[in-house]
Amino acid sequence: MSLVFIGPPAAGKSRAGKRIAQRLKSSYADTDKLFSRDHGAIHEFIPREGEPEFRRLEREIVAAALRDYEVVSLGGGAILDADTQRDLERDEHTVILLVASPAAIEERITGRTNRPLLSGIDSWIATYETRKPIYDRLADLTVDTSFRPMWQVVNDVRRYLKRTNSPLVTRDQGDDETHDTPEVEETAEQ
Repeated sequence: MSLVFIGPPAAGKSRAGKRIAQRLKSSYADTDKLFSRDHGAIHEFIPREGEPEFRRLEREIVAAALRDYEVVSLGGGAILDADTQRDLERDEHTVILLVASPAAIEERITGRTNRPLLSGIDSWIATYETRKPIYDRLADLTVDTSFRPMWQVVNDVRRYLKRTNSPLVTRDQGDDETHDTPEVEETAEQ
């Protein structure tokens, strides 16, 4: 059983996944980080090897992460792969879609050069609109991260896990409104 975070680039998947895994005392993987560890920086790999090769290798990493980790944050485009979609549709995975407003995303991506498939907010909007039907179909829960502290996003997910009696939540003994990490003011966009 995996708790899987999906969503557009810069929605906060990595931060939320890492924080909820810490909270639930669960194993965690960020597939973009696993890719970079094995194949080098994504923003360097794609121009050199091409997006099809990136997606092929990404699929292998996603399949292994879904099998080996309890909490997984997927890269924004990982859901484009039909096999990944089938994996996420299985009942053993709880899929959390993180979304954010274009205004929030624009703040997050302005001046960043490590997102090779985005050239600005218009590119992000077009990419998101194309992928949105897939995100929506796969999601068990959608959480908006726009201008919200990360502890609130994490608490939304924790409450959902409790409501659905997820086996992961049995390790979580905290109160919903507790923001017991050093990064109390950390927001989803950071």
